[in-house]
Amino acid sequence: MLEYSVSFPVRYYETDQMGIVHHSNYIRYFECARSAMMEEWGYPIQKCEEEGVTIPIVSVECHYKHSALMGDVVRCVAAVDKVPMAKMVIHQAVYNQNGDLCAYGDVTLGFLNKATGLPTRCPEKIVEIISNGLKNK
Repeated sequence: MLEYSVSFPVRYYETDQMGIVHHSNYIRYFECARSAMMEEWGYPIQKCEEEGVTIPIVSVECHYKHSALMGDVVRCVAAVDKVPMAKMVIHQAVYNQNGDLCAYGDVTLGFLNKATGLPTRCPEKIVEIISNGLKNK
């Protein structure tokens, strides 16, 4: 499994009046980890789009286990366990500073030719990065 994580504090605007993170923000946290992972790979989403491929979300699955709270520092994880072809599944999780699992799920991404809007294969650069990363694990 090729894994990346990023940590940051829960921000006030992400919580409700009880100081609990609103459920919709976990999807944003998932995106933070995915974006940071691609940055770490040296192939940020912007670069992919510049090279003519967009990466829309096809589906999101999220399961809630433990509430993150105002003042917590969350660790957001993105992991890949297969080399993508026409779609890429990212396994995602959010933990609080105590290591409690707050939410987990899968995000499925597709690949579209930016000019035509038609489905295309995963960019070779992403295939190469994931293939090499999985070999070295």
